[in-house]
Amino acid sequence: MLQIKNIRKQYVTGDLVQTALDDVSLNFRDNEFVAILGPSGSGKTTLLNIIGGLDRYDSGDLIINGISTKQYKDKDWDSYRNHTIGFVFQSYNLIPHQTVLANVELALTISGISKSERRKRAKEALQKVGLGNQLHKKPNQMSGGQMQRVAIARALVNNPAILLADEPTGALDSDTSVQVMDMLQEVAKDRLVIMVTHNPELAEEYATRIVRVKDGHIIEDSAPVDSVEEQPARHENMGKSSMSLLTSLGLSFNNLGTKKGRTLLTSFAGSIGIIGIALILSLSNGVNQYIDDLQKDTMTSYPISIEAQSFDFSSLMLSGHEKAESKMKESDHKLDGVYSDGSNLEMASTFQTSLKKNNLTEFKRYLDDKTSDIHDYIGENGIVYSYDTKFSVYTYDENDVLVNTDGSTFTNNDSNNRMVNMALMTSMTSMMPSSSNNFEQLMPGTDGELVSRAITDNYELVYGSMPRSYDELVLVLDNQNEIPMTVLYQLGFLPSEEYKDILKRLEDGEEVKFDSRKLNYSEICQKKFLLVPACDMYYETDEGLFDLMNTNDEKFDNILENATELKISGVIRLKDINNVLINSSVGYTTALTEHLIAYTDKSEVVEAQEKDKDTNILTGMHFDVKSDSQKIEDVKNYIEELGVSEKAAMYQSIMMMEQF
Repeated sequence: MLQIKNIRKQYVTGDLVQTALDDVSLNFRDNEFVAILGPSGSGKTTLLNIIGGLDRYDSGDLIINGISTKQYKDKDWDSYRNHTIGFVFQSYNLIPHQTVLANVELALTISGISKSERRKRAKEALQKVGLGNQLHKKPNQMSGGQMQRVAIARALVNNPAILLADEPTGALDSDTSVQVMDMLQEVAKDRLVIMVTHNPELAEEYATRIVRVKDGHIIEDSAPVDSVEEQPARHENMGKSSMSLLTSLGLSFNNLGTKKGRTLLTSFAGSIGIIGIALILSLSNGVNQYIDDLQKDTMTSYPISIEAQSFDFSSLMLSGHEKAESKMKESDHKLDGVYSDGSNLEMASTFQTSLKKNNLTEFKRYLDDKTSDIHDYIGENGIVYSYDTKFSVYTYDENDVLVNTDGSTFTNNDSNNRMVNMALMTSMTSMMPSSSNNFEQLMPGTDGELVSRAITDNYELVYGSMPRSYDELVLVLDNQNEIPMTVLYQLGFLPSEEYKDILKRLEDGEEVKFDSRKLNYSEICQKKFLLVPACDMYYETDEGLFDLMNTNDEKFDNILENATELKISGVIRLKDINNVLINSSVGYTTALTEHLIAYTDKSEVVEAQEKDKDTNILTGMHFDVKSDSQKIEDVKNYIEELGVSEKAAMYQSIMMMEQF
């Protein structure tokens, strides 16, 4: 039994509220022909849609054989419509590209019935409505009455308990309407048929019960159901609705195949849209990638470096240019005597004032502050800190001759000349790293990586591996796999005596030609280097001060025996000459820098200086001098401690600096 209990349904459009059904209650027998009559807008179609599960009621309950639909969800309503309800519409709702048989079969596809069973039952349903000989016709090849009979066959093929008909004769002529009504009357003998119609004559002639509706209320019922015993309604699903994947695909391809032209046009238009979007995205991504690569290459080639002390070359060059221009102009004084020219002193003053010291302490505090605006502009390499670690690297050439890799092994050993040359370059090199000339720290990466991606992106590993520990180095080649021959001599890959001979021949004015030399990668990586930190070169004197030892000293041999051994782990080659990141021939990692810092902190000379914070342990002079007399006394003591050659070198240095 179908029961409608206190059903209410309203339609809300903005501020307008339209009540379609207002507290409607109605009971139906299991087999009867019910006609629902009423004017347009009375609520009869809404009532039919709610019974069929096509619309949802706001309140009340719809009960079918004791099963409540109050808690039904979409899948429950789908199952209810598939197993309980059959629909006959005024407009037939047949699929035009499917045959009559396929249209009727379609009602069984979501019931999980096999293909052979579907076809059998569809044929039987069509035979019952008198269309057994027109199974393979298309709907457009049939009359209106025939299409309505196909719709009735489709509604009955699933053997529903309730058949709903919405104006089934509205689009038919009188004779055809009679045929359809006769058929519905026959169907109502063993099931419930509910029909909505505007034709009272047909309702009076064929229906066993007439219900009149007006303004959302039941105003008349010709054969109401006697009171039924109230029982609690239960919640239950009326069956499972499903369609197999193969069936879904078959229906889809059949639909596409019957509309080849539309399918091709739709596919073509969709392809144009997809291809257009893909091209736009590709072009956009390509431009963005090009911009990113250009920015990365620019920042890689020209990194922003901030050092403790900088040199303003522009102001120095401007000063020299102004001096040259003044010489070309006429003098501003008469040529009647000797006049002084103070441009040299002014240039010296400009040189001294061009040296600028940066407050790295405050700047580092700014960088470490995560709220600083600069973090919005920092790239993937982040902020890299480097330290001016002082060390020397020695090695033995193939003849077991000790070589200092900074090239000092091949320079003039005269101490006076060396002191003079050093004095000339003191100011110019004050801001340059003081580690070995051929060694340079590699840019570290993020998250603890020893080597930055900027290095690996611009340098190709041609042999071995990148450094993984503090004692591993990498040899750096240019884009032609070449390295300066002087560097090969200084690094001990070629015999030092041969290089000294070449230097002597060049000094004598001889023309020297050089053939290209080839070294195997494996030969390169077998080379061992000895690391000597600057702190190890100081020893304590009898006066309690510390002095720099000479490499000819016996103590130096002991230092070499205990020196840290370095090895070349790999060879890298520059990819693009415009992206030079390493300006030396040997690269080491921050791990070596950290090792040197930790080692130096524990050295004898550093610990001695930390114990005596008032006196320079190298010169014996006081750091914080209270009076000029104390300063003079410290200087006298320092000069008296110098040897004759050291005093001469110092005087020559002072003279050279004054001339400069």
